[in-house]
Amino acid sequence: MADKTFDYSSADSQGTILSPVKVSDFDMEAYEGYNAAFLERNKEFWNSRSGVLVYRRFRVPQVFSYGCRDMEYSLGLQLAALQESMKYACDITNFLEPWYGIGTIPGAFGADYVWNENQAPAVKPPFKSLDEALNYDLRPVEESATGKHTLEMIEYFLEKTKGKIPVSMTDTQSPLNIAAQLLDISTLFCEIYDNPDDYKKLLGVLSDLLIGFSEKQRELIGDVLASPGHGFPSSMAFSGIGLSDDNMLMISDSMYEEFEIPFREKIGEAFGGAVFHSCGNWSKKIAVVKKIRNLVMADGAFGAQTDPDPNPADGFGKEFANSGVILNARIVGDVSTVAETVEKLWRPGMKLVVATYCKTPEEQEQAYHRVHEICGC
Repeated sequence: MADKTFDYSSADSQGTILSPVKVSDFDMEAYEGYNAAFLERNKEFWNSRSGVLVYRRFRVPQVFSYGCRDMEYSLGLQLAALQESMKYACDITNFLEPWYGIGTIPGAFGADYVWNENQAPAVKPPFKSLDEALNYDLRPVEESATGKHTLEMIEYFLEKTKGKIPVSMTDTQSPLNIAAQLLDISTLFCEIYDNPDDYKKLLGVLSDLLIGFSEKQRELIGDVLASPGHGFPSSMAFSGIGLSDDNMLMISDSMYEEFEIPFREKIGEAFGGAVFHSCGNWSKKIAVVKKIRNLVMADGAFGAQTDPDPNPADGFGKEFANSGVILNARIVGDVSTVAETVEKLWRPGMKLVVATYCKTPEEQEQAYHRVHEICGC
């Protein structure tokens, strides 16, 4: 029996350790054809009201850590992931991502990365008040060091892969998450209560910066854009923009509805729908998340091996069935773990993506067929 507890000794419970592959050793045409074979299946699912797809996500830990600083190294690791992924039964392919930390938008406010050894880049909040942030002489994100690197990474990936491989935009944070990178979060929460109008002004500024920089990325990537992006099952046949919103767990539903949802909807409108992610257990926030008018997908961790505080599977199926919103369920574990979780999640009328992390192609094959068997589709 596999251990079904969270492994605190692992740097990335959802990661797969691989060695870089040289661009010259990667068969671009083969992967281009492999990806193309899935697009009709993906399009049909996206436009349907119910169904299930299986996604074997390949996440190489160094890519989302110190390795993001070196474009060649990051690409080599991601190509290794794409190459390995072709051995695993799935319905959605993997894609390249120009990941460069989560402090992209703060670059417009002069914030730069702090690089601690063997760690992902971090941003030290540069402001002590909303007033300071609102009065800062902004520059476009693409003119900041972080923005420039991100766009250069996209160009590098496209050049080296000859525009044959799907590429997503970089990791995109919600306006609330971005605001917490500009002010210490304790200060930010006090400001929300004391200066709600100024907080809304800041969220408006952040939303416009995010939309503008994302449009730059979308224009650059062109026809091979994989949406909704970082951390989500993404395809050239899908749309929407993924926003990580972990800090929403610390505010009330009414505050989320007033301060966050209008800006999420605005961002979603520019990219074909809003897509939600939060780490941890956000089951008590389902009702308010579903109030996002243009919500097209929501992501959650299920199972003890996936997250230190995973979502309980019971209840999600009832809430998302017949909603038209895709639930992306990340499940780390063996075939029995995946099957047990999907049995609790699945309800007729759901649009469900099961993101697995099975260790071998043989195990993945079993999990793939078991998921489709449980869901009857």
